[in-house]
Amino acid sequence: MNKLVIAIFLVLSQWCRAADFEVADFGIRADGRTLNTRAIQAAINHVHGVGGGRLVFRAGNYVTGTLYLKSNVTLHLEEGATLLGSNNPFDYVKDPYVNWQSMIFAIKQRNIGITGKGTINGRGFETAMNAVQYVHSGIIEDELKLDRVREWNRPENIYFRECINVTIQDITLRDPGSWNQTYDQCDSLFVERIKVDSKSYWNNDGIDVVDCRNVIIRDSYFDAADDAICFKSHDAEAYCDNILVENCVARSSASALKFGTVSRGGFKNFVVRNLTVYDTYRSAITFATVDGGFIENITVDGVRSINTGNVIFLRIGERWSEGKGPSMKDIVIRNVYAEVPLEKPDAGYNYEGPIEDMPRNISPASIVGLPGYKIENVRLENIEMVYPGGSNPLFAYRGTTPEELDSIPEMADSYPEFSQFKELPAWGFYIRHAKNVDFVNVKFKAARKDYRPAIVADDLTGGSWTGLYFDEPEADEKRQYIFHNTQNVTID
Repeated sequence: MNKLVIAIFLVLSQWCRAADFEVADFGIRADGRTLNTRAIQAAINHVHGVGGGRLVFRAGNYVTGTLYLKSNVTLHLEEGATLLGSNNPFDYVKDPYVNWQSMIFAIKQRNIGITGKGTINGRGFETAMNAVQYVHSGIIEDELKLDRVREWNRPENIYFRECINVTIQDITLRDPGSWNQTYDQCDSLFVERIKVDSKSYWNNDGIDVVDCRNVIIRDSYFDAADDAICFKSHDAEAYCDNILVENCVARSSASALKFGTVSRGGFKNFVVRNLTVYDTYRSAITFATVDGGFIENITVDGVRSINTGNVIFLRIGERWSEGKGPSMKDIVIRNVYAEVPLEKPDAGYNYEGPIEDMPRNISPASIVGLPGYKIENVRLENIEMVYPGGSNPLFAYRGTTPEELDSIPEMADSYPEFSQFKELPAWGFYIRHAKNVDFVNVKFKAARKDYRPAIVADDLTGGSWTGLYFDEPEADEKRQYIFHNTQNVTID
């Protein structure tokens, strides 16, 4: 990863010294009313045509529809400068190559960037509501019939596809109409010190990195109505590779750090360190391969998760696999402190996660493969998970007899989320269809007595469990781990 950092900085230093161009010289108005799309595009074209440079936006409000960033051009937004998305849905292009809408596109460009302490504000809620009015007029189709235009027919703030040497630095990104920022099959992506406020409407992810390689995301803040830091693989012949995420903060009404849900190709060679998660509805960490992809050689080192609905969810499924076998192996998660609340952790936000189908008590962390596709080689080290405990067997019950454990559905083709199985038989960690799972210095704490054991392992082959610690009130001599169809696990 150090070599990756050095390589990206060397490349960036060679093209970030180009000349500055003032937007005012192109007749671009900062009055918050004038639609500047054509003028800004003309300025981008000019800077590109003369060899590149920075297009500088001074303080003010610049209204625009869809723009196309071109090679060797950086949009530099000074503090107080805001690119405002037009509230007219028809001011946005649905690019035919990516089949998506965005305020700022870049397709097959190189040496591009968006920098400065300014803001990109998609004003997505207003634009989406205007689109709904056109639905009622019969002009725009509502495929879901939910008064919610599909996400690809609402504008993101940024969508870059197949670009090389991309810098996103210091800016604030807020209120997109759909996902917030997507980097799709890009190489050498550098995201640093950005702030994301992306919770104004449905599908407002924080950042989506799709089938990219050589990526750094660091020192950034993500507050999202949907997944906060999300890696996807849309192409069965591509995958995310050689990626570093460090020193970031995430809040989400879905998951904080997520691989998937679309997972056709794969994910490999990741390092995630020093991640803070808070008030997050689903999992602090979700790795899911359900579309035939692979996940391998992933290290997560240093997570502090407070008021988050679930800690760890590793899942293999078969949703859109089309005969391609999914796999997950060589995962290390260490140095984690997490607190799971009794109440809904994202309550009060504009777009909360859905109310769960009941009955269900608090779900444990989990590693869940499939009978033919086991999750392999997982090491969990120096982890402390604090749960509310107090699960009520009269409210919802799942026992630990062989028959009761066998009755838990596989749900291979379902959308992957930690609560999909409803009641699970453990309060701390549930493992099913896995091979070689190691626990090293893992602490499980429950605030109140729970009717379930801390750990249930079903169809686990191999593992070394050392330094396990259980703290549950009134547990007395309760057995805190149950094995079913499990072998070759040593406990010290």
